[in-house]
Amino acid sequence: MIPHPAPACQTSDWRKALSQAIRDPAELLDRLALPRELLPAAQRAAAHFPLRVPRGYVARMETGNPTDPLLRQVLPLGEELLITDDYSHDPVGDQAAMPLPGLLHKYRGRVLLITTAACGVHCRYCFRRHFPYTEAKAASNDWQAALDYIAKDNSIDEVILSGGDPLSLSDDRLASLVAQLEAIPHIKRLRLHTRLVIVLPERVNSTLLSWLADCRLPTVIVVHANHANEIDTEAAIALRRLASTDTLLLNQAVLLRGVNDEIAALVALSERLFENRVLPYYLHQLDRVQGAQHFEVSDGRAVDLINQLRDRLPGFLVPRLVRERTGAASKIPIESYTGL
Repeated sequence: MIPHPAPACQTSDWRKALSQAIRDPAELLDRLALPRELLPAAQRAAAHFPLRVPRGYVARMETGNPTDPLLRQVLPLGEELLITDDYSHDPVGDQAAMPLPGLLHKYRGRVLLITTAACGVHCRYCFRRHFPYTEAKAASNDWQAALDYIAKDNSIDEVILSGGDPLSLSDDRLASLVAQLEAIPHIKRLRLHTRLVIVLPERVNSTLLSWLADCRLPTVIVVHANHANEIDTEAAIALRRLASTDTLLLNQAVLLRGVNDEIAALVALSERLFENRVLPYYLHQLDRVQGAQHFEVSDGRAVDLINQLRDRLPGFLVPRLVRERTGAASKIPIESYTGL
């Protein structure tokens, strides 16, 4: 299928838009006409985990509303500096599952390649906010050791590109990496996990669409949207253009207090996703990373919300409610989690 030409709003240089992301908490507050009383705490939290948010994403937020669900995902808060028991710097055991720098091998049959440390937005609940990217050499130009590891293990049939965000890579570097993966005979599927499509839809350009359409491997793109307001007109166009390449589009959301922990928000998200050719895939319980404890929703509340979703939507629009546990063979459905 030949991708449709990009509309004018998506022909701009995505790298320029990415470089112009807001990094100063004062600028973010001023742009949204929010009280300066929020600034000292935001600056303290940003000193530990920097603010980064594209201007187009900020434009989707409600001016003057400090509880806007999109703002809440990116605004540094004083609560991030609290130390909480049962929260850690590596909540899902990434470092223990790294047989070599930048490659995670947690689950049978698939590996995850940390392609870059760069990301289009710094989500305050990010489970890799403390990840040692420098030691993992995630931003290295040379993935040869990881490619050799994959090529030698015939049990690996799926490769997941993650980061950071793999779409932070240039089109040429991304295409080169994928071409090397295509050359490994036992690789059957390619998966990309990305937030950039949602927060910076300019990234979905004609070059990206061309190599996706031509890729030998059946490809899945897992996007990350937590609230229907994130999918504005430009994001919707980007998603539909990706779907035109016959790429399967799935969404992973995180259940976040004050963002999407109400039934109306979850219904709207599933419906908005499907309108734009994306299937709800996972609804994750929060990974317990230090600095994100104020986002946690109880398991009981999470199960109640999923049951309400089942009552209101067809089954294919109800995401699987899951938690990731260090050392587990797969994601754990919350309904079967013995701690509930």
